[in-house]
Amino acid sequence: MLHEDGAEADLQEPLILERVEKEPEKKWYTFVSDRAKKHCSCSPQKAKSKILGFVPILKWLPHYKLRDWILGDIMSGIIVGILLVPQSIAYSLLASQDPIYGLYTSFFSSIIYAILGSSRHISVGIFGVLCLLVGQVVDRELALAGYLPESSTGINNSESLLTGQENSSAVACDRSCYAITVGATVTFTAGIYQVLMGLLQVGFVSVYLSDSLLSGFATGASLTILTSQLKYLLGLKIPRPQGWFTLFKTWYGLFANLAQTNICDLITSLVCLAVLIPAKELNDRFKSKLKAPIPFELFVVIVATLASHFGHFNSEYGSGVAGDIPTGFLPPQLPAWKLIPNVAVDAFSIAIVGFAITVSLSEMFAKKHGYTVDANQEMYAIGFCNILPSFFRCFTTSAALTKTLVKESTGCQTQMSGLIAAVVLLLVLLVIAPLFYSLQKCVLAVIIVVNLRGALRKFRDLPRMWHVNRIDAAIWLITMATSALVNTELGLLVGVLVSAFFVLGRTQQAHVLELGRTPTREHYENVSSYHGLRTHSGVAVFRYGAPIYYANQSLFKKSLYKCAALNPVREKAQRLKFKNKKQEAGEMPKGKSEDKLSTENEAEAAASVTVMLEERSSIAVRSLVIDCSGVLFLDTAGVNALNEVRKDYREVAVEVLLAQCNTSVLESLERGGYYDSKKDGEVGKNNLIFFTITDAVNYVQSLNVPNGDGGNKS
Repeated sequence: MLHEDGAEADLQEPLILERVEKEPEKKWYTFVSDRAKKHCSCSPQKAKSKILGFVPILKWLPHYKLRDWILGDIMSGIIVGILLVPQSIAYSLLASQDPIYGLYTSFFSSIIYAILGSSRHISVGIFGVLCLLVGQVVDRELALAGYLPESSTGINNSESLLTGQENSSAVACDRSCYAITVGATVTFTAGIYQVLMGLLQVGFVSVYLSDSLLSGFATGASLTILTSQLKYLLGLKIPRPQGWFTLFKTWYGLFANLAQTNICDLITSLVCLAVLIPAKELNDRFKSKLKAPIPFELFVVIVATLASHFGHFNSEYGSGVAGDIPTGFLPPQLPAWKLIPNVAVDAFSIAIVGFAITVSLSEMFAKKHGYTVDANQEMYAIGFCNILPSFFRCFTTSAALTKTLVKESTGCQTQMSGLIAAVVLLLVLLVIAPLFYSLQKCVLAVIIVVNLRGALRKFRDLPRMWHVNRIDAAIWLITMATSALVNTELGLLVGVLVSAFFVLGRTQQAHVLELGRTPTREHYENVSSYHGLRTHSGVAVFRYGAPIYYANQSLFKKSLYKCAALNPVREKAQRLKFKNKKQEAGEMPKGKSEDKLSTENEAEAAASVTVMLEERSSIAVRSLVIDCSGVLFLDTAGVNALNEVRKDYREVAVEVLLAQCNTSVLESLERGGYYDSKKDGEVGKNNLIFFTITDAVNYVQSLNVPNGDGGNKS
């Protein structure tokens, strides 16, 4: 019996932990000095590590497994290079550029990412959403510079000259020259933003762009892209609308000019759609059996170019064609420095989108194949993929999902495949490019529209998204609708704000829950969620599952008062009202001392509280234990809220204790003066710091022994 009593006594002993003393905080100048020494000191090993980290090709190329990897890299490089030819020409139309600049962009970005990128599988090049954003900026700046809209130009954009000579910010060159000058300047500025973010080690910002946000943004932008290409499918020459609500403006322009549809372009578009859509579906359905996807786009481009050339579609039927595509490379040129203030805001949103898409894809494929990527290095890589090509008349690039999937499925092992793809593009640039003179613009628009299938299919997944998580589905819907219906760049900002709002909203939705103890173990759970839990006589245990901070501290107090069935503020008011009535009635004894009177008032308060609680509940609560295991942090308002709760309940003779607080919460409470060293003990050795709910319950039951047996009640 003694042994059993001793064991029971040991179980009743509270858990006491000794805090580890923290190192004294460093002065700010000491901290800065240490960081400077760490990052600015140089040794041969550190220099080698930095160089290899910044130029990953130097790390993997010496260990390249020629026999095992070369065949897959060559195959994937050739296939991706072949796919890039028609897509580069097509997407330059979306960016309001001549076809040659799309080929330049794909060529340079493939080489630079192969040298600087840390992902082995992603394909960096032209991406439809970025082309749309760049094209909107280019069209806006062309209009501001006084160039004629696209509807007023001939086949070759170089025939349109500057009309607004009074605009001093304009460059003295033709429409095509000015368009690529704007595009290259936007690209240069976006690349600078990305490199600066890499230097500042802010690669972590990608975690704030959720999958639902990026997917909704891409789908909304895809709707805008689809609408913008309809004019080419119909052969209409209407300018691209600017500002907000471009989707509605474009549809209005299409219906207003529907009578001017070019029948030749319409028939060509329908034929190409009838060929490419089933062909793409066949590629998707049999991709597991095919060693490489069949390049139907290239076949369509070749056949359509031959038909247009020999059928004289341009001269006979007025069909818009690609025009002259020169061979070779143009000499490098600097960005237009005067344009940077005009495009700085647009470039920032483009930089964020490009970085987010690249990092998300690189991390996805790295996880799939069992290696890691560095988000900051990806920032550097994609930044230099924009900065360096901008001197060679290129526009903004990022990773592209479709080409990355093709690259992976065709046996890609390293970025050597990117260099092979660049060789294919180089061959086109030096020899084949002029042969695409007669390629109709409507064929290029068909290629763009067909490649939007993946993003538009997300609408079919919406019911499943709604079933899995309604908040993610709501973020997707709001971001998609804003991007498509209002403004593309605004859609990204709204998506970020809505995501943050929902995160904050979840802390607002947290409620105080009453806990009960399991019969066989010292474990507490929500009494409304599980059967067979027991509550304690005279002690109520509650849990709050969110941080307590300025935005939800009032909601926390309101929820606690409601769950405890006792609002101490209201109780004090009623007590004061009762006291005033007694004084008015002359029932208050006048001969008693103030101390004795105060003691009697407290006894009356305790009795009245017990009576009122018994009227509302079967448990007369004398103590509250708050389980703080779900409280991640407290700010000043949160500490003050807990102080107010304890003070208000003490005034109605109810004790409040906190249990299972994490270290951060304990430190906030100590700094905020929650624990009174005179009453509650020395800070750090405080007898009111409870690491388990059981310890807190046993403590308050020991205080209440004279008023009850402290046992459990089911």
